Amino acid sequence: MKNFRILTVITIILVFASCEDFLDLRPEGTVPTTGTDYTKVENVFLPISASYAKLRSYGAHVFPYIGAFEIASDNADKGSAPEDNPTMKELDDLDYGSTNGLLNDLWSGYFDIVSGANFAIHEMPKFEETLLNSADKEYAMQCQGEVKTIRAYAYFNLTRLFGRVPIIDTTLSSEQLASVSQSNTQALYAFIEKDLEEAIAVLPDFYSKEWAGRINKYTAMAIKAKVHLYQAEWDSVASLTDRIIASGRYDLLPNFRAVFSIDEENSKESLFEIQSSTLGNTTGPSTYLEYAYVQGPRGNTPSNMQGWGFCTPSENLIDFFDSRSEVIRPATTLLYRGTLTPEGDSIKNACTNPVYNGKVYTPSYYNNWNFNGYGFDLNIRILRYSDVLLMHAEALTNGASTPLTSGITADMAINMVRERAGLDEITGATLQDIWDERRAELAMEQDRFFDLIRTEQAATALAHKGFITGKHEVYPIPAAQMQLNTNLTQNNGY
Repeated sequence: MKNFRILTVITIILVFASCEDFLDLRPEGTVPTTGTDYTKVENVFLPISASYAKLRSYGAHVFPYIGAFEIASDNADKGSAPEDNPTMKELDDLDYGSTNGLLNDLWSGYFDIVSGANFAIHEMPKFEETLLNSADKEYAMQCQGEVKTIRAYAYFNLTRLFGRVPIIDTTLSSEQLASVSQSNTQALYAFIEKDLEEAIAVLPDFYSKEWAGRINKYTAMAIKAKVHLYQAEWDSVASLTDRIIASGRYDLLPNFRAVFSIDEENSKESLFEIQSSTLGNTTGPSTYLEYAYVQGPRGNTPSNMQGWGFCTPSENLIDFFDSRSEVIRPATTLLYRGTLTPEGDSIKNACTNPVYNGKVYTPSYYNNWNFNGYGFDLNIRILRYSDVLLMHAEALTNGASTPLTSGITADMAINMVRERAGLDEITGATLQDIWDERRAELAMEQDRFFDLIRTEQAATALAHKGFITGKHEVYPIPAAQMQLNTNLTQNNGY
């Protein structure tokens, strides 16, 4: 794992561009465009490393990310101090417009990832043509599968966020970018699926331990299953999740709390994580994410045990856990002030908010950066095996009839998740049972808002926020992007 993280530092050395305007993105800017020796296999991973590093974008996976994917839902409140960041408050209240800067950051952040992936994708055939060893040629195309998966993942989030965005699959000049039009959601999903199909065909089943965290065949399958989930294509969901289950490579960790620990990063339960690390240093290249830091306990002491305090669990979520007599999952998910963690850290009564996101909690002995450092070594869990099981259960409950090899039924899949949570087994699981299980299992992991949208529960669950059907299913196209590209058209209601 550490070797993989160290290699991503290459991007810092070779110029990591962040939070650029959409039209200013320069795919060629992440690694040199001249002087690359395509005869050397050790150079293959350079553009791939750059693509992985772009996943650490502030816009894509830090502050704007928690706002649009979780705070906007019924699981979380803005948190922090009442007057802090009115732009985030707009997302919490579903009262945003096209000038909301966090939405523009999301657009720019994900298109920056697309940009880096495009460059890497087009570099790999040059290696494949030039390298002499057949195994090296194969490795170059496996690497291309990794970045195609990264591009597909970025486009999946862009599609969920904005519904209609331009498809850009090559390097373009600013003038060319300014003339591209949006593709509709159906075309975007077809593009995403094609990338993932091509990736699955070339990716290895797994990487060795020192490369833990790299995208493999099952990562691409899990993302593709989720893409089909959002289109209610149940046979495809069931087929892909069944293949992942039948592989025997993944399992639930016995201890729910351990799933979110630094010690269990890239574990047997993980299919995709965004890597974050200080590399054991107190200063140096910024190879870490501030995802956990912006959610850390506000006003806590000592300084390495505090953060901004955003994205706090809502009373609605707490009541939901209570209504189910849950103990195990809320003990990890809810981090209350005035308590002592099992690892010995005090969350002081002086903290601004009564409860914080416990899934990003990191013990003080890890937080050694020269300023604060809370959670700098914590990866973001994007796709876990429990999500795969629950997607499998939902597909089967919706009538998927594709042949299966794992032998896992809908009830078996949901009960595997429930058993770890200390809950009784259920029989004849309904869709509501599965949706509720998803909420309990994946709370505060940036899944809830769009789960509500795709399952058509949002109008009821978010009525107290003023959810408007036909409008709030997607976010507005950022005004800044419409100024840069006059061919973009605004989403309904904005």
